[in-house]
Amino acid sequence: MASSLLPSAAVHQAGTLSLPLSSKDNGTIQLSVTPDLADSNESDFLVVSEYGEHPHLLDLKTLDTSNQLLAKALVCMRNLREDYATAEYEESFNWSEIVDSLREIAAASHIEWKEAAFYIVVFRSQIPPTTAYSDLGVLDKPAHAEAMKSGGFLKYWFGKPDQNGRNLATCVWRNQEDARKGSTGAAHRRAAGATRYLYSEWKIERLRLLITDGAREWEIRQWAD
Repeated sequence: MASSLLPSAAVHQAGTLSLPLSSKDNGTIQLSVTPDLADSNESDFLVVSEYGEHPHLLDLKTLDTSNQLLAKALVCMRNLREDYATAEYEESFNWSEIVDSLREIAAASHIEWKEAAFYIVVFRSQIPPTTAYSDLGVLDKPAHAEAMKSGGFLKYWFGKPDQNGRNLATCVWRNQEDARKGSTGAAHRRAAGATRYLYSEWKIERLRLLITDGAREWEIRQWAD
C-alpha cells in the first residue's frame, strides 16, 4: 500500500502507504480478515491485506488479466526470515512460491503468461518506545482504503516490530503511476504529517518485479526512472 507516515514529498515519490502494526498482544490493533461482501459478488473481490472489510478489498474487475493473476498469486505472500526488517528484500519473502503459484493459476485458466513488470515499494522503519501502535493503525487504515479506491494496488504486507522497534512494510502496485495516485489523498497527507513524531527512522526502497514469459523466471531490482 502506501508508505506509512512519510513526509508529503517522500510519499509522492515512493507511492506508498504502509504502517507497521503488530498483534493485539503487543498493544496494537487486531484486524479482521473476514471480507464483508454482503452486497457484492464474492468472486469479484480479493483480500490483499490484513484489512478484510469491503473498502479494503481489491476489485478484480478493475484489472487486466495479468494483474488479476498476480494479485491472486500474491495471496500466499509470507516472510521466510525473521529478520526481514533488515535483510535483503528478495531473500525475505517467498517470491519463488508466488511465481510458481502464478504459473499454476495461469495454466488452470488456460492463459499464457507474457512477460510483465510491476512496481514494489518497501518501507523500513524504526518505532521508538514512545509511539503507541494504535496511533499507527488509526492513520494507516483510512490511508489503505483511500489507496485501494485509487486503483492498481495489488498487495499490502506488513510485519511486527522486532525487539529494537524495526519493521518492514511493503506494497505491490500495477505500476509507478498508480502508486503516485494512491498517495495523494487526504488520509495520506495526515499520515505523512505524523511521521516525524511517530518514527525515529524510516527508509524507502523502490523496486521492479519482472516476471518472464510463462512465469518461468523472476527478478527484483532497484527501480530506475
